Amino acid sequence: MGSSTKINPCYVLLPFFLVLAANATHKNVFLPRPRIGYYGSACWNVESIVRSVVESNYLANPANAPGILRMHFHDCFVQGCDASVLLAGPNSERTAIPNLSLRGFNVIEEAKTQLEIACPRTVSCADILALAARDFVNLAGGPWWPVPLGRLDGRVSLASNVILPGPTDSVAVQKLRFAEKNLNTQDLVVLAGTL
Repeated sequence: MGSSTKINPCYVLLPFFLVLAANATHKNVFLPRPRIGYYGSACWNVESIVRSVVESNYLANPANAPGILRMHFHDCFVQGCDASVLLAGPNSERTAIPNLSLRGFNVIEEAKTQLEIACPRTVSCADILALAARDFVNLAGGPWWPVPLGRLDGRVSLASNVILPGPTDSVAVQKLRFAEKNLNTQDLVVLAGTL
C-alpha cells in the first residue's frame, strides 16, 4: 500500500499571500512602502508581542490559524492590506456577506491591546494582521518569512467594496477578479477551496 501525504493548507496558501501582499499595496507614491525594521526603536518588540498573542490563541484554538489567514486574504483582496476589514459599524466591510463568517477578530484585538501598552499609538492594525497571519501559518507547520512592516490602517470600510470571488462564481468570473489583482490562474487554483 502506498502512503498518502497530507499537505497543510497553509503551505498551499503561502505563495498567494506573498503575491497578494506585494500587489495589493496602495499605488500612491506618497505612502511609505512597508519594509523590514520599520518600527525600529519605536516598538522594537512588535513581532514578539504579536507572536506571543498568536501562540496562546493557537494553543487555545488551532482553528484560529485558518481563520486569521482567511481574514488577511479578505482584507488584502478588497482595498489592499489596510485592516479595513477590522472596522466595525453599519455597512462596513465586516458586515458584508462574505465576511460574516470571519473568525479571529479577538486575536487581533488582543494583540492591539498588548501593543498599545508597550508602544502606544505606534503599530498599525494592518501590520498586526499581517504578522498574525504569518505566525499562525508558522505555528500550523508552515514556513516563517520576514514581514515588511509600515502598512497604514484604512479609514474607509464599506460593505459595498467587498467584491470577493465567491465559491459559486464561474471560473471566468473568478479568473477576472484575480487578474484585476495581478494574480494568475495558478493563484486562483491554490485558493479556490478557501473562497
